[in-house]
Amino acid sequence: MQEPTLVILAAGMGSRFGGLKQIKAVDGRGHAIIDFSLYDAYRAGFRKVAFVIKHEIEEDFKNAVGRRMEKYFDVSYVFQQLDRLPEGCAVPEGRVKPWGTGHAVACCAGTVDGPFAVINADDFYGPGAYRALYDYLVSERPENEHAMVAYLLRNTVTENGSVARGVCRVEDGLLAGVTERTHIEKRGGDAAYTEDGETFVPLSGDSPVSMNCWGFGQQMLRELVDRFPAWYAENVKENPLKCEYFLPSVANALIEEGKATVRVLPCREVWHGITYQEDLPDVVNYIASLRERGIYPETLLD
Repeated sequence: MQEPTLVILAAGMGSRFGGLKQIKAVDGRGHAIIDFSLYDAYRAGFRKVAFVIKHEIEEDFKNAVGRRMEKYFDVSYVFQQLDRLPEGCAVPEGRVKPWGTGHAVACCAGTVDGPFAVINADDFYGPGAYRALYDYLVSERPENEHAMVAYLLRNTVTENGSVARGVCRVEDGLLAGVTERTHIEKRGGDAAYTEDGETFVPLSGDSPVSMNCWGFGQQMLRELVDRFPAWYAENVKENPLKCEYFLPSVANALIEEGKATVRVLPCREVWHGITYQEDLPDVVNYIASLRERGIYPETLLD
């Protein structure tokens, strides 16, 4: 089995790091969420990491994160550019929005050559997620079986506003489908979603949700690359400036077509992210509590 690679989606970072949530300090030593992610991944066994970034931030990113990590990981960089498109596809006039998570991962073709995990740069997943992914990726399994770490909905919502989540349907430990709910609000230990902004539908806090924390084999890279032109032809004419090629949509399609299965890896960790500025104190306090329990040392991978 080839050593798995941790793919970190960081192309959303801007060219000036100072005020961006992706590198906002969440402890007194200046560590950002990505530092905790890399520390957890290293402890779990990962020794290869691929950062998906833009050329515009290459030097800033290497100075802030990449070069520090070269002491611990085999580091590579993948560039998700707006014009990195298959032959016959062009950037619509006026488009500035990236093409989405599916495009970001597809850009890894040719760089990532074995099994790989995918995470967001600015999400705190907790150590258990990385252990589950690493153990899965180094195990023997069919080429067309992949994995997704599923969180309980109640462990992923905020008191400070609505969130978007992929609500999962799980059957016999396998993912049967993901439905994107773009407006979910907390309701005590549960939640509710709305499609029209007025009518809310209850959701159990025990509902499994996707937080873009995946484990894939090379089949997924091939499918993401191969399916992009058809997606482009269908979606760009309808919504040229904002359509996005979503990673879960491709996973869903493979499941529906019977071409792949996605094993659901349950996770009891509490997810944290800085969706709103008001979320920052909660993240800081949570990480401080983990340090008090001895889960993290004062110094990470510095």
